[in-house]
Amino acid sequence: MTVTRRDLLKMAGAAGVMGMAPAIVRAQKLEKTKVQIAVGGKPLIYYLPLSIAEARGYFKDEGLDVSIADFAGGSKALQAVVGGSADVVSGAFEHTLAMQSKGQFYRAFALQGRAPMIGVGVSKKAMPGYKGPADLKGKKIGVTAPGSSTNMVVNFFLAKHGLKASDVSIIGVGAGAGAVTALRSGQIDAISNTDPVVSMLEMPGEIQIIVDTRTLKDTQAIFGGNMPAGCLYAPQAFIDANPNTTQALANALVRADKWIQKAGPDEIAKVVPESYLLGDPAVYKTAISKSLEGLSPDGLIPEDGAATALKALAAYQADFDAAKIDASKVWTNDFARRANEKYPNG
Repeated sequence: MTVTRRDLLKMAGAAGVMGMAPAIVRAQKLEKTKVQIAVGGKPLIYYLPLSIAEARGYFKDEGLDVSIADFAGGSKALQAVVGGSADVVSGAFEHTLAMQSKGQFYRAFALQGRAPMIGVGVSKKAMPGYKGPADLKGKKIGVTAPGSSTNMVVNFFLAKHGLKASDVSIIGVGAGAGAVTALRSGQIDAISNTDPVVSMLEMPGEIQIIVDTRTLKDTQAIFGGNMPAGCLYAPQAFIDANPNTTQALANALVRADKWIQKAGPDEIAKVVPESYLLGDPAVYKTAISKSLEGLSPDGLIPEDGAATALKALAAYQADFDAAKIDASKVWTNDFARRANEKYPNG
């Protein structure tokens, strides 16, 4: 029997595949199956992909037992990971840069929002004659939690118009019905929040929107580039020790990102917990429509995102030295890219 060159190549290929099989199995073995994710305002559309991944069983499909701890804002969720009571943060991208400035290395690995999807509005009841940013001086502005991305957008807006953070009073009001009540009851004069809270106040005409980052166009106009928002990020040490677990988390989130874009508002409203609707499904669905463009379609962080976020932080945070930051160390698309390869259609 004559063995041709093609036969040899076939045999070599088969041997190679057989030799790879154990490696493939090993690569899929999770270093950690139980993962605690901390989030600041789980019902917000800002974090919708996290809720969808949980509700549709995508974490379980990856072999993960995920528990989600909800906090009043992103800064509180980050504190949980810093303190060791959670493994991963579902939070705002810019926190990775802020942490590096303090000598702590965190990295974002799957994107939920490609725009901040934050709206700042002034109460028409408390500030009926609002004419411009200078009118905010001495006013109380409600944010999800001090230090969170809702606070960052306020500070950035103030700095852009020659005002200081100390010119206003920042008050934490959370991310749900409590935030709506705080504005309606006059506890605050203006609010920085995300949907559905913003739409809940905007649709009946209770607030005048003065900053809107729910669309890519407005976000790029305000920040001068793509501004990544909600993401999954974790200490670099966690990612290094648990690459397969990190990949599994990214897989679940990317699937959720893709499902949201296909499903649309009606289907999404059926899947999320009823409490997310804040008693008004129609408003919630409208809020989804307004924020859909800001949600990531594929979990990938835009290439210019870290540079945009770095400029924003430097513009409003007085003690922040952008020159000392290595922005390349706060994000990676490696996990999201592999997730897209595994789930091209979600």
